[in-house]
Formats: sequence, structure tokens, C-alpha cells
Amino acid sequence: MNKYIRSTRKLVKISVTGFVIIIFLFGLLSFSESRDFKLVKNMEVFSNLFRELTFYYVDEPDPEELIKTGINAMLKTLDPYTVYISEKDMNNFKFTTTGNYGGVGSLIRKKDDYILITNVYKGFPADKAGIRAGDLIIKVDETSIKGKSSNEVSDLLKGSPGSKVKISVKRFGHKDPLSFVLERKEINISNIPYYGMLNEETGYIRLSNFRTDAAREMNAALNDLKKNYGASSLIIDLRGNPGGLLMEAVDICNLFVVKGEEIVKTKGKVKEYEYSYIAEKQAVDKEIPLVIMVDRGSASASEIVAGAMQDLDRAIILGERTYGKGLVQTTRPLGYNNQLKVTTAKYYIPSGRCIQAVDYSNRNKDGSVGHIPDSLISEFKTKNGRTVYDGGGILPDIITKQEEPGLITYNLFAKDIFFDFATKYSYEKPEIALPQEYEFSEDDFQLFMDYVFECDFDYESRACNEYKSLVEIVKQDKLYDDNEELFLQLKEILQHDIKTELQNHREEINRFLSSEIVGRYYYQAGSIEKSLASDRDVEEAIKILSDKDTYDSLLMLSLRKEKIAPGTN
Repeated sequence: MNKYIRSTRKLVKISVTGFVIIIFLFGLLSFSESRDFKLVKNMEVFSNLFRELTFYYVDEPDPEELIKTGINAMLKTLDPYTVYISEKDMNNFKFTTTGNYGGVGSLIRKKDDYILITNVYKGFPADKAGIRAGDLIIKVDETSIKGKSSNEVSDLLKGSPGSKVKISVKRFGHKDPLSFVLERKEINISNIPYYGMLNEETGYIRLSNFRTDAAREMNAALNDLKKNYGASSLIIDLRGNPGGLLMEAVDICNLFVVKGEEIVKTKGKVKEYEYSYIAEKQAVDKEIPLVIMVDRGSASASEIVAGAMQDLDRAIILGERTYGKGLVQTTRPLGYNNQLKVTTAKYYIPSGRCIQAVDYSNRNKDGSVGHIPDSLISEFKTKNGRTVYDGGGILPDIITKQEEPGLITYNLFAKDIFFDFATKYSYEKPEIALPQEYEFSEDDFQLFMDYVFECDFDYESRACNEYKSLVEIVKQDKLYDDNEELFLQLKEILQHDIKTELQNHREEINRFLSSEIVGRYYYQAGSIEKSLASDRDVEEAIKILSDKDTYDSLLMLSLRKEKIAPGTN
């Protein structure tokens, strides 16, 4: 009887969770008779199943969790971007669109049983209190965070601006934990972590997101570079930028294209979500030569900017084919502060191309566009008549290939050797030269090699992995025993010498370490500034911008000028 009463009470809770969704669906949709019957039938089956589980299942399931699981499983049958946002996830969702939250201003990730501070934002509470990258959080207030996830600890660190939080950390070189009391502030993370001059003529802006104010920040950086530093050409770096707000992308394009130019349009099933986005303001600078850098991580709003500027022949696009996300999401209220982020349309840039990859399954491991058969690719024309293609993402005008790091470098990253060495280095050296002047010296590299061996670092080379596969095949074919001595000799030859491998990959190791170390002293901006000095894509972009004839010919600008009669605009 008690179990029956508890189950009945839970059914009341269900009416506030699950059935509100059913009622919501009935209220929104109109159907043909056949679809209406299928909907009613399946909704009835669903509610009956839910009731039976609640009454008769041997344990007591949580109704909210059952509903959430069902919702998420249902949405997984659609595209990857249609998702359910529960009430407790709303703060994180708001941060992705605004960049604002109440907290301490740090980045964290899981390390073993605890949480590692990987970065602190300059001038925010964590930085001012003296918390540093490399600190290991062991308690928040009086709560031990052992075994907790990054999301759980992030929720503990966030809170209303003005409230206080106590953080206890274990720090390199300190035997006992250190404690800090911080006053939470409104944290507003800039969309532009760094901008500056690469030489006397070329300005550079790294845009990492399209959250609220991205266009305003871009405008401010552009004006500063032109007025105070004399920038006469510009590189906009969208590599790794996952996108964000559509209107910020439109407004950023509007900084560089003439008023009235169409930048992007959306097309969907519901007319409400079909719209043409036009440059509504006068351009800030419609002449400055532009190179936009992209890679496989450039998605959504990044692809709108890169694609529109390519189609309008306003910028040269350099790098790798972009991610291929051309779907528009809109949030719809579900009641009780829950939201549905649902795909409502597709993006089409000025040439008529759709950014979206032709299917969701044909992807690389990182999620970016995989191989698209030629039969599924169509040609389009830019404003000046250049040929461009669809099929997913934006194919750059100049394609570059990012060098894959050596296997030893990858393993040094994966095992936190770079990160931990930078922590040790920064505590042993109170200061270093400015980012553009700092060099990782011969003595520094020797210190690093010593540290690698202190950590008992080891890894398996590609050759060793291939050797193991070969041995397995040979054993299956019964050929190993008769040739064991030869295979053992081969194994000895393939055994890698870590010291030699470190020396062989010294150049790329120095690049990664220099950037990591500089970031400990000069924050994210310093790390970016240092990395640019050895960035081959940046070198290529500067080369293009310094050669006006090459730049004009790539965009067919001379042809366009011939078509425009004297005295016309």
C-alpha cells in the first residue's frame, strides 16, 4: 500500500514533467487525420508505458530522469543540434550566447580525482586572489570535490555576483593546501582574446566566439589597429571558432561590405524562420585588404562570415575546409524554465550555396566534413564570377594543411607533461621576457628533457604499434616460431630512444612549450601572441597581403574594376 501511495504521488509529479510535454505538443501541432491518429495512438502508448513503469517497476524510478532520457533519445534520431535544455542547464546555455556568468573567472578540467585550474582570466576574482594555472582544487567551501566532475565543480564555483566562495588548492612546491576566499563577480569573457600588429602594415584579430557584442568588439579592435597602429591590411583568425549568434556574424560582415548587400538567408519549413539578412549600415572599411583564416573547427557563424566574404569577393579565405554546420537553431519554451533548441532552417550564403554538409553521418573523427562524392557537389559563382562549391563547409581559396604533431608530442600533451612542466617552470622563474622576445633556450630544453625522464614518460611509436599488428598476423599464419629471431631483431631496431625522439621533434616541442609557458606570465593573450611568431598560416597570409597583384588576381578584383564605368559607385 505504501508503495502504491508513493507511486501515486510520483504520478502527480509526472503531470508536471512528462504530460506537460504531451499537452504542449497537442497545442502546437495540426495534422492530417492519418498523422493525428498516429500521434494520439503513440502518445497513449507512451503514457500507458510510463504509468506501468511507475506503478510496477521493482525499484522506484525518478520520473524526471525517465522523461529526460526519453526526450534525449528521441532527439538523437534528428540532427545533432536539436537538443533539450533543462532548467539546471540554462545557465550554461546563457553563457554560450552571452559570455556572461557569475563566478570567479577560471577554466577547469578533471585531473585524476580532483579538478585542475588550467587558466585564469586576467583581472577577474581568481586572478586577483592569486589562484594560478596548475593549482589543483581539493575543496570548494567545505565540500570535498574528490571524484566530482568538472560540471559539478563548475556549478559550485558559480553563483550570484557579490557572494563569496572559499577555494582550497594544492599547489606545486607547497606541502600544505592553500585557501582563498573570493568574491564572485559578473564574468564577461571577450570574444576577442587578442589583437595586434604582425608587422608595420598588417593587423591581426583573433575572434574566438560569436557571442553578444562580438561585432562591437571587432569594430573597436579594427578602429584601434587602423587609427593607433597604422594597419593597412588585416587578418581575421576564425580557426577553432565554433560560432554563436547569427546577427553578430551579419554585423561583422557589415563592417566590411557596402550597405544593402545580402549576407545570408535562412530557409525552412515554417515561413516565420525564412529571412534575408542584409547589411543595414554603412561599411566601416570596404577597401582594406582582408585574409580570413579558417580550419576544420570553424563552424556555423564562422562559416557565414567566411562564406559570405568569399562569395562577395571581399576577402581571401585561407586554411582548411570548415566544419560544415549550416543549420539554424531556435529556442522554444517548454514551460518550467525548460527549453527546446530546435533546428528550424538552413543557411544560404550570397552565391546560393548551403553551408551544411550533405549528411550528418559523413564526418571525420573531429566531426568536420568528411569526403563528399563529386556527384553531390555543385558549382556556384561569386560576385566577380569565381567558381565556388557546396557539399559542406567553406573550401578556402588557398588550402593549407595543418601539420600533425609527432606521436611523441601528442603523448606529451595527453599525459600533461607540457602543462606540468610549465607549472614547475613558472614557479622557479619569477619573470620572463615579453611574449615576442621570449625564447625557449638550450638550457631550458635540457631542463625539459630531465623532467620528462623524472616523470618516467614512455609511449609506443607508430612503428612499434605496426610491429605488434604484424606479429599477430604472422602468428595466425603459423610463421612466427620459425622466424622468431628475425622478429626479435626487428623489434630491437624499432625500439625508440626517447632522448633521440625529443631531439628530432625539438622544433615543434619548443613551439608548444613556449606558448604554454608564456601563457603563465602573460595570460591567454600572451600565449596567442607567442604562437603567431611560428604560425605558417599567418606567414602565408602576410605574404598574400603584401603582394597586391596576387591579392587582386585571387579575388578577380581587376576584372570587377574593368566592369565598373568611371564615376559610378
